[in-house]
Amino acid sequence: MLNGLKLSGALKARFEDIHSGRTQPVPARDAATVVVLRDHAERGLEAFMLRRVASMAFAPGAYVFPGGSVDPRDGEADLAWSGPSPAEWGAAFAAGETLARELVCAAVRETFEETLVLLAGPTESTVVDDTRGEGWEADRQALLDRSLSFGEFLDRRDLVLRSDLLRPWAHWITPVIEPRRYDTRFFVAGMPDGQRARDVSTEADRVAWVRPAEAVERARAGEWFLLPPTLATMVELSAYETVADVLAAPRRIVTYEPVAEIVDGEAWLRLPEGVAEHYPQG
Repeated sequence: MLNGLKLSGALKARFEDIHSGRTQPVPARDAATVVVLRDHAERGLEAFMLRRVASMAFAPGAYVFPGGSVDPRDGEADLAWSGPSPAEWGAAFAAGETLARELVCAAVRETFEETLVLLAGPTESTVVDDTRGEGWEADRQALLDRSLSFGEFLDRRDLVLRSDLLRPWAHWITPVIEPRRYDTRFFVAGMPDGQRARDVSTEADRVAWVRPAEAVERARAGEWFLLPPTLATMVELSAYETVADVLAAPRRIVTYEPVAEIVDGEAWLRLPEGVAEHYPQG
């Protein structure tokens, strides 16, 4: 099927249950993900990816970008903020101001929780240069167990969230046939000078800096499993040579929510043009 991805028997059965009304789709949870990019002297533009452990309920074994669900406290209005306002982010992502604030905070918080990369600094024009050490790890654990909100974390360290280091990139909603669904906004950001992305997430068993074109090639060869939004993002990023090129790229955010359908007795997920062709055939 053109521009489609064949679905498993389990998802076909779920599609039939939903289509007949026997099962209701679950609501999609608001989430944010960040494509952290760097310029490598020899390999050029690279993105940081994590492979989800096989025991994860959602997308086990998939290579993904740092990210996760919004914490309601991410919308705290009194945290120090630099760069485009929540209203501006809302305009970019077609979201209300409160949700836009939550999404940007979730993007920065989740990236720190999973990689120790922190898009914040002591002032509106600086960024933290090193997040290694016991103190930072203690704060990361407190964010993970939700004993510390993101706003409290920034206030404790007297830091300003740098929303100007992020750019809006995409918006994907998990298909209704999935038992776990996310309404995810994608951001891109350059790796801050002095910081190092580390393998600190318990949800991942491997991390890698990879050229976008290489990630696409690995997915096509069946070596890596990339979800459609991740693959689509890597296909798009393959057209750029540097982090600066990506950050300067004009973007009009279009919402994609892939739709399942039955064709000749088989269940397929219809994808945007140019995505399905990069999955292994046969």
